[in-house]
Amino acid sequence: MGLRRTATVLLTVAVTSASFATTAAQAAKHPDGVSIHAGGPHGQVVAHQAHTTAGARRGGSPNMTSHGGGIMVTSDVTPIFWGKAWANSAFTGDKKTGIATFYGGYHGSNYAKASDEYIGNNGQVGPSLTLRGSLTDTSSSLTKTPSTTTILGEVAKEISNPVANGYYPVYTDLPRGNAGYCAWHSWGTIGSVPVQFAFFFALDGDAGCDPGDNSGLHSQGLAALANVSAHELSEARTDPRGDGWFDSSGAENGDKCAWTFNVPLVSFSNGSQWMVQGEWSNAAYNGGTGYANSSGQKGCVDGH
Repeated sequence: MGLRRTATVLLTVAVTSASFATTAAQAAKHPDGVSIHAGGPHGQVVAHQAHTTAGARRGGSPNMTSHGGGIMVTSDVTPIFWGKAWANSAFTGDKKTGIATFYGGYHGSNYAKASDEYIGNNGQVGPSLTLRGSLTDTSSSLTKTPSTTTILGEVAKEISNPVANGYYPVYTDLPRGNAGYCAWHSWGTIGSVPVQFAFFFALDGDAGCDPGDNSGLHSQGLAALANVSAHELSEARTDPRGDGWFDSSGAENGDKCAWTFNVPLVSFSNGSQWMVQGEWSNAAYNGGTGYANSSGQKGCVDGH
């Protein structure tokens, strides 16, 4: 179930964001000395053992509604790999190349188009994705669960020319441990430029965040990252800054279909195949054409 805390955060030359440890706003310092004011996290992918379907209701429509804000008409994606382990080929394996293949195939895919029905104050969600070259920072490793302030600070460190439709997923080498979630997304500002970003634990050998891809096409660690990456990017596109589309309980399109799969593999536009969850579609629910989430609400679609 996604956890929503809508908090506007301010960064003077680096970041706006939300802290993971507390709902109260707190001040921090960017590595360059810039003050950051942070609130709470956004759009978590809850692990299997902690998951109950977000937005399940007894009566009334489970559909999402617009909250008056913007959406992502297009997405400009730069993956960031952060942590010392990314210099270790045994840890990296197929994950870097696989993540590039994932985002490259997401562009223009039927899976991406499954979220295109949503309209914001700046236009309509579109399936176009520009993939930039990834960046790797092996200067340090996280030793504890980071705040969103920390992750946005890493984005600000690595991205010298951010763009307003930028989506910056940060893949760390930190195992999930006892955390009840696999990933989350949030938003902020670098200089005067609004950006979207996401955080991912290292999910190698993590049964709580494993979609169960038995195709043999990917390592387990890559398959797990791909599924939660699909969840987070779909949410960022439809609710990039906390005032887009979500239901009455705060659940976004990824939350409402988390850990439910229509087919073993979904084909992307570049021919790659992935075991990825569906995303919630109001139109599919209204038309009775979706498949059921774990509460039996037939509004999930994957473009298959």
